[in-house]
Amino acid sequence: MNDEIQVGATFHKKRVGKHIAMVEGPPPTVPERPKGRLPRITRYMALAIYYEDLIRQGHVHDYAEIAMLGHVTRARVTQIMNLRLLAPDIQEELITLARVIQGRDSLSLRQFQTIALDNDWRSQRKQWRALAVT
Repeated sequence: MNDEIQVGATFHKKRVGKHIAMVEGPPPTVPERPKGRLPRITRYMALAIYYEDLIRQGHVHDYAEIAMLGHVTRARVTQIMNLRLLAPDIQEELITLARVIQGRDSLSLRQFQTIALDNDWRSQRKQWRALAVT
């Protein structure tokens, strides 16, 4: 007579601190990644906000220190930080731009340099609308 008992169970690996443990049950579901990529100007805008926060909190002293730590030129850091001179609603739109599914980005950092250096937010908005339409 055969005294075998078969039990069905599934296991998956789970990290617990430094160790990996076997845990009973199905593995956790991973949310699907959105299609496409964030536009480069969106990433630059987020970086400008992050850099400004680093300076405000005293983690870095100035743009030169950010440039040294990021292995970029001070001029590039200044170009990125100039995005903070844009009207707040334009900054918000840049952060929430739709993802790029294929091809090149339609907006570039260079296009925003002249807009950002304009002191009048109404004028910036006009230039932004003209740029966004094309």
